[in-house]
Amino acid sequence: MKINYFFRNPKVGHSIHRVFRTLIKELDTTLEITIYEVSCVGSMPIDVLKNNIFTYKKKNKHAIHHITGHIHDVLLALIGVKTVLTIHDLVFLDNVKNPFKRCYKWLFWLYLPLKIADKIVCISDQTKRNILSKIKTDKLEVIHNAVDPIFKFSKKSFNQERPVILHIGTGWNKNLDKTIKALEKIPCHLRIIGTLSELQLQLLKMYNIDYSNRFNLTDEEIRLEYINSDIINFPSLYEGFGMPVIEGQQTGRIVITSKIEPIIEVAGNGAVFVDPTSIKSISRAYKKVITDNEYRLDIIEKGLVNAKRFSVKNIAKQYVELYQNLAKK
Repeated sequence: MKINYFFRNPKVGHSIHRVFRTLIKELDTTLEITIYEVSCVGSMPIDVLKNNIFTYKKKNKHAIHHITGHIHDVLLALIGVKTVLTIHDLVFLDNVKNPFKRCYKWLFWLYLPLKIADKIVCISDQTKRNILSKIKTDKLEVIHNAVDPIFKFSKKSFNQERPVILHIGTGWNKNLDKTIKALEKIPCHLRIIGTLSELQLQLLKMYNIDYSNRFNLTDEEIRLEYINSDIINFPSLYEGFGMPVIEGQQTGRIVITSKIEPIIEVAGNGAVFVDPTSIKSISRAYKKVITDNEYRLDIIEKGLVNAKRFSVKNIAKQYVELYQNLAKK
């Protein structure tokens, strides 16, 4: 089978590339794969037009065309060929306040793509429910993201005196501000991955947090960050999936994360759940994890078991079955 993968321009971000790179490496042993990246970064009408022209030129009636996410509108150029669309989340609608922009996004990023695509892959049950609350369709199938096999169990003695708390991401939804406030007077080192804003720097200084910061890391550097940490901190306010939860579990680290969907679905019983809107809830979780060895080890063991659900071989098998069923139609 020929599978043509279409990615957004890499300047927009590498998260989707990273997730699918893991999957494609596994699928490449059994499928004939070609990868394309669209030329335009934005989503204004002129960008949509240029990206659709690019996509149309790559159209192949003998291939299945898989839009990997966040360029849903290029499906307009793929009418008449077999197509799969992966939808990661609906943040492009949920966070849009302007009614005109919202209508534009709903039409070109949700309604028309769902009408055109032969199959829609949702990366979580939460994403599926969210789509069905906005439009009815029988094309949806849930296939989770695969965790990169570079993340392996790595034994480490927990630093109870001054644990390293790894915080991934500095965007609004990653909840770094409440993390900083929750860590006040807790002896630790906060390791932050992502570019810090002036406000975040001020908060770190105000609450006297011992921290270090890195960004633009390679996959190998990120892997080492997990290995060197004691606690994975992920109290997000909004997520489409929550890959750091699985990466932390597979590395054998205690994960503190939000009691929200789809993170509950993803984390299983292998994480410590908090109310991401409550500084007290987050702070209590840190103190419990740091002081209660038996509790911490139990959660880590459950996390290692849970992470097996997201192995690349398991997820790749589900995609192959999807492609095979689509090819038969």
